[in-house]
Amino acid sequence: MSFVIAYDLGTTGNKATLFSFDGKLIASDFYPYETFYPTSGWVEQDPEQWWNSVKITTRRLLEKSSVSGGDIKAISFSGQMMGIVPVDRNGQILRRSIIWADQRSVEEAKRLEEELGSKRVYSITGTRVTPTYAGPKIAWVKNNEPEIYKETYKFLFAKDYIIFKLTGEIGTDYSDASMSLIFDIKNKEWSDEILQVLDIDKDKLPKPTSSLEVVGNISPSVAEDIGLSKKTLVIRGAGDGAAATIGAGVFDTNEAYLYLGTSSWISTCSSEPFFDPKMRTFNFSHPLPDLYCPTGTMQTGGGSYQWIKDNFYKCEDELSRFLNLDTYAILDDFLDNTKPTARGLIFLPYLLGERSPHWNPYAKGAFVGLTMIHKREDMLRAVLEGVTFNLKIILEVFENEGHFKFEKIRLIGGGANGRNWRQIIADIFNKTVVVPEYPTESTSIGAAIISLLGIKAVDIDQAKNLVKDVITVYPREKYHYEYEKMYDIFLKTYNSLLEIFNELDGIQKNLINI
Repeated sequence: MSFVIAYDLGTTGNKATLFSFDGKLIASDFYPYETFYPTSGWVEQDPEQWWNSVKITTRRLLEKSSVSGGDIKAISFSGQMMGIVPVDRNGQILRRSIIWADQRSVEEAKRLEEELGSKRVYSITGTRVTPTYAGPKIAWVKNNEPEIYKETYKFLFAKDYIIFKLTGEIGTDYSDASMSLIFDIKNKEWSDEILQVLDIDKDKLPKPTSSLEVVGNISPSVAEDIGLSKKTLVIRGAGDGAAATIGAGVFDTNEAYLYLGTSSWISTCSSEPFFDPKMRTFNFSHPLPDLYCPTGTMQTGGGSYQWIKDNFYKCEDELSRFLNLDTYAILDDFLDNTKPTARGLIFLPYLLGERSPHWNPYAKGAFVGLTMIHKREDMLRAVLEGVTFNLKIILEVFENEGHFKFEKIRLIGGGANGRNWRQIIADIFNKTVVVPEYPTESTSIGAAIISLLGIKAVDIDQAKNLVKDVITVYPREKYHYEYEKMYDIFLKTYNSLLEIFNELDGIQKNLINI
């Protein structure tokens, strides 16, 4: 038999997953790596730890599955986006990677906003100005570590550094480039206009190509080291968000998916970037040529669920760990005893400020409407409903402003396993909700499909059929009607508290410094 390996280079570690050519998951292995926090707002990782995790997971994966390295026809990648790895002409790392969560390049982002303006940058890149993107981080290196900048031959993204280690080839793909804030998303080239403002040398950036590009074979010495064949092909792959789009089976404009992880997002695909007049959503390149991924991401989707689990259900959490049970499955049992609208309780899910749709770093979380009749399970339900209300705003931006019409919403990520949350989403969105066979493996499946497309083992129609839905949830009209009334109150609640959020932010920052 023939197989492909997908590597998902995440924030906490790398997952290597083995798939057969018909999309069946054979085995997976995970190996963690460290994250460093040198000072407030700085977040770094060591790319050599990424490489070590790839080597370890590959060997363990082959051992687990009893598959020969010679049967691995291709490998590809889903990688964390927006970080930078500066390497010299010999491919040596010059400093630790500044990863996506790092916020140090505030001044560089501010300069870009002041000199070009938010709307101009959005019209070029399809994204808003924030310091999380790679472009401002590169500018920070030039301004603060000039010797490192001078020695840098290329600034690479996470997956592209690993591909260099495997093949000796340097490059990137359109999806990673499109989340850098220095990429012209429509013309698919680095933006000279933005590079000039940030004073970044264009020749220090890798050449972007299709995610489906066959980079080459694994070098013989590396192949022997990790247990693969020197004939194994390396496919460029995509950033994790783009890979998830493929893994969620989204290939057409009438399809959308909702990722329910710590952060949560709604994404679709289109033949052109969608530029929201209010810049509430953003775009990145789809792994398939000539397609784009309009997306809206909220900060704490599943993160809000985790927060209430950690703070309101500690006993259940500890007991479940002792009994080796899933705490969220236990919480689902609590939710069975609640009713839609949580008896008139509203939760604002802004525990870390908010990106889409508000882009307000000062937004706060809040329960509004608490009374003596409410129990903790009502608060639990209100959290899931509040997250879903916020996601409904994003959905309406696409459908009302972008004129997308989604026939159904596919759920992926850990939250897709929650039977009550699935029904809440169907009722609030008034949409049919479906869940694929492997909802928590979508980024890996996406990378595997990219491999198969890259080596032409499947065509697009066959690739679509590799994502198989196993659960369907239908909306209930009577509950959707009740939710519409609560949704209106949810919107009013946020707007009425804007001034309070700003005042509280100042107080909270002062308390942190005491």
